Amino acid sequence: MSSRWIAIGALWGALAVVFGAFGAHGIEQRVTPADLRTWETGVLYHALTAPALVLYGLFLERARVRPWPAWCLMLGSLVFSCTLYAIVLGGPRWLGAITPFGGTALIVGWLGFALQAWRSRP
Repeated sequence: MSSRWIAIGALWGALAVVFGAFGAHGIEQRVTPADLRTWETGVLYHALTAPALVLYGLFLERARVRPWPAWCLMLGSLVFSCTLYAIVLGGPRWLGAITPFGGTALIVGWLGFALQAWRSRP
């Protein structure tokens, strides 16, 4: 299971680069500066989650814990970033009401990771 989270984190990182490049070269001239900042925020949180998932996979190699923090990180990143991407690409603005749920899941994932790491023994 740990190697899967490492692979998922690496793929999530690659996808963040794709979305970052798309924001810089594909939509930059087609959206407002405010929308571009929204896109960049989505990419930032997307990209920050990728190494967290890789690190969590490495952590799982030495700790006997359930991977719920990784699921929270992945789901949170997916909801947070993808709702921002969708809004910028013309999706309904009400998706912005869902974005905080993704942020909350990210926070829970990070705190869960911290708690498991604190309690684990080498």
